[in-house]
Amino acid sequence: MSEELDRLQKVIAKSGHTSRRKAEKLIEEGKVYVNQKQVTELGTKVRESDYIVVEGIPLEMPNKLYILFHKPTKVITSVSDDKGRTVVTDFFKDIKTRIFPVGRLDYDTSGLLILTNDGEFTNLMTHPKYKIQKKYVAKLKGYLLREEVKQLEKGIKLEDGLTQPAIVKVKSQDRERNVTHVEITITEGRNRQVRRMFSHFGHEVVKLSRVEYGPLNLKGLNAGQGRTLSPHEIKVMRHLAQDGK
Repeated sequence: MSEELDRLQKVIAKSGHTSRRKAEKLIEEGKVYVNQKQVTELGTKVRESDYIVVEGIPLEMPNKLYILFHKPTKVITSVSDDKGRTVVTDFFKDIKTRIFPVGRLDYDTSGLLILTNDGEFTNLMTHPKYKIQKKYVAKLKGYLLREEVKQLEKGIKLEDGLTQPAIVKVKSQDRERNVTHVEITITEGRNRQVRRMFSHFGHEVVKLSRVEYGPLNLKGLNAGQGRTLSPHEIKVMRHLAQDGK
């Protein structure tokens, strides 16, 4: 049985070298060679066993890693920080393969984050056309009104465009302390999106945590702990993304 052919940029992304979109740029810039021949056409199909060199580095197809991590607050969602602050990969220094976070959680936001070395999986989880639900719990300043909930559920206009409809459940409200505890589920991943959605109505988010990502949750994990995803969980996440195209 012959080895399956796949698009070059997809194979590069699967290796974990970079994202598919960055791989496409590198191909167009002439920085990719296949079997010692320069390739600049995006539609080129290759085998994973081909000798592929990207930016002078031979491509290796590592064993795939998929980690579910309970990110604490005051941790940067990155692989490095020029200010010397703690980053999410500092919790996995015993892993020799390069891993990177899927999407982002703000410095002051805790909760569920996936780390992997699979660029193609990262693209599936983060591309805007793949609508995987992400649930957050938030503590807000102020009293969230019913009309504000309805607007969030329809979609509101932020500076970077209209938001997709959200699912909003008010869990508790304290008029004396002037706070609201709420669950909000969204399918997008814009920068600081949940905070900006509530700020639209004048509500500051004083505490925020992502508690679910599709079917995944933080059960059994304290802040700073992680576990590998099971093959079944990975398969379900892929199907969710592909069904949401």
